[in-house]
Amino acid sequence: MAKVPPLVFSITSGKGGVGKTSIAVSLACALAETNDNVLLFDADIGLANVDTMLGIAPKKNIFHLLYEDLSINDITLKTEYGFHILPSVSGVPEMLSLSVSNKLALLEALDMLAMPVDYFIVDTGAGVNDSVLYFNLAVQERIIIITPEPTSITDAYALIKVIHARHGVKSFKVLVNLAQDEGVAKDAFTKLYSACEHFLTSVSLDFIGFIPRDPCVRKAILEQKPFYAYDKSNLAVDAVKKLASEVKTISRPETIDGSIKFFWKKLLFKEETLEKI
Repeated sequence: MAKVPPLVFSITSGKGGVGKTSIAVSLACALAETNDNVLLFDADIGLANVDTMLGIAPKKNIFHLLYEDLSINDITLKTEYGFHILPSVSGVPEMLSLSVSNKLALLEALDMLAMPVDYFIVDTGAGVNDSVLYFNLAVQERIIIITPEPTSITDAYALIKVIHARHGVKSFKVLVNLAQDEGVAKDAFTKLYSACEHFLTSVSLDFIGFIPRDPCVRKAILEQKPFYAYDKSNLAVDAVKKLASEVKTISRPETIDGSIKFFWKKLLFKEETLEKI
């Protein structure tokens, strides 16, 4: 029986401080809890914080893969929550942007990944810098995190606009975090939807859910634990379970062309083509 390629998707945002990494970590917990093989890539290159969120200090990370010839299997780390992480690094100047050779090295490394992967979550940085755009182009699906704050909605619109205008991406999923209730969440989504509908052509936004404001989330972050595993009775946990169910409804690619490696190949091909124009 042919191996089914993983679903590769990003958790991203136009603005920092919207809870993106906290959601990515808890979503990884929820998917792993149903016996799926989950790999979470900390793609906030140069400002990594997935390890901090988990209260761990990996000895090896993506820097060692790119600059010290370690394999991806040497740096991939299994967490106590059942999923694996591909750690990045903070405060290293060489990692503030990825060169073409870095991207090629990642491509080759991902092809050598030994573990099976059902869901590959790419936790990007925030904003519209080259690294954020790169990873958002390399994935199959994009989940954009917003909050009801106007600045979050404005910055999310800017991210969507840049990805769409420069690279023709038309489909985005939107998750609202820190909402008082579903009505507030849908109102925030509607504002973003209206802006895209008015100013952008052929962009499709899909409301994938919301995470309610819950004091347990803040407590979990302070104790460096996923809020999903911190207190199962909190409202945010139920919301992440619903999010995981929504993610499971997304169709996975049917051929090997939808594998992790394919996305890096596809993006590198685009970049080479653009450079020749």
